Amino acid sequence: MLKKDIKSIAKLLRLIEKQDASSLKELKTLYPQTGSAHIVGITGLPGSGKSTIIDTLIENYRKEGKTVAVIAIDPTSPYTGGSLLGDRIRMQKHSTDPSIFIKSIPTAGWHGGISRVTTKMITVMDAAGYDIILVETVGVGQAEVDIANLVHTTVVVLVGGLGDYIQVIKAGILEIADIYVINKVDKNDSQDLEYNLKNLRTHSGDNSQSLWESPVILTRATGKKGTEKLFESIRLHRKYLNKTGEFESFFKSRFITELKQILLDNVTELLEKKIEDDPVFKRLLSSKNSKDPYSAAEKILKRLF
Repeated sequence: MLKKDIKSIAKLLRLIEKQDASSLKELKTLYPQTGSAHIVGITGLPGSGKSTIIDTLIENYRKEGKTVAVIAIDPTSPYTGGSLLGDRIRMQKHSTDPSIFIKSIPTAGWHGGISRVTTKMITVMDAAGYDIILVETVGVGQAEVDIANLVHTTVVVLVGGLGDYIQVIKAGILEIADIYVINKVDKNDSQDLEYNLKNLRTHSGDNSQSLWESPVILTRATGKKGTEKLFESIRLHRKYLNKTGEFESFFKSRFITELKQILLDNVTELLEKKIEDDPVFKRLLSSKNSKDPYSAAEKILKRLF
């Protein structure tokens, strides 16, 4: 994997996706090898053209000779558990390039626009030596901002003419953006959105002393209009992160985020197993004396802890 052996990477990613415990040994070995890749998150509204934008970014990075890994997250059906994984189809033209690795994964019920296994897959791609890791979330609303904790640079993609877009951009998604992109400018009226974005950015109440001012870039990704400017903005943000030391400090905060998630996952799994085998839990389920779930939960928690 450290030599970018495609078969080895793919095998480990499959084990991670299945949440196979055997993948932990490799992840423990790989984690110390991470820290070089520039991790870029592409998030935003459904149908805003995130995949097309990623397609153009891949082309720009390959012209510079950089290797690129893409983690494209697709929604999972709450009814069938299935996922279309259409992003891989949209990026099909890059499939024969050995310097590009594209992995599509379902959310599998995970919230925040990402998948439960996203952080582990980023670790693999980073350790394998890919220069750029692009993480595309599913189409998100105003509260799904988890991606910002996993990447260096967050690109939020919006489109004009979608009605009450102020409700989308004034909430959490406004705070996480390092770069705003207004896509499909040829099909939608983007002037109002651009004006409001810049206005809200100025009056967002951010009291930090950050020297980075999130640019608002207008694009027509299908015609590659404005995508060069986006590419340059991502490059400038990487330079900013290096200059301020945020690129290095990011890995400490990501370590804490991952540690908490690992602990939470393991505690949840242990708790579920403990409850299933607990006679008090079974008795509470079948008992008519359980007037409400709150009291029942208190009894179980007191017994377990």
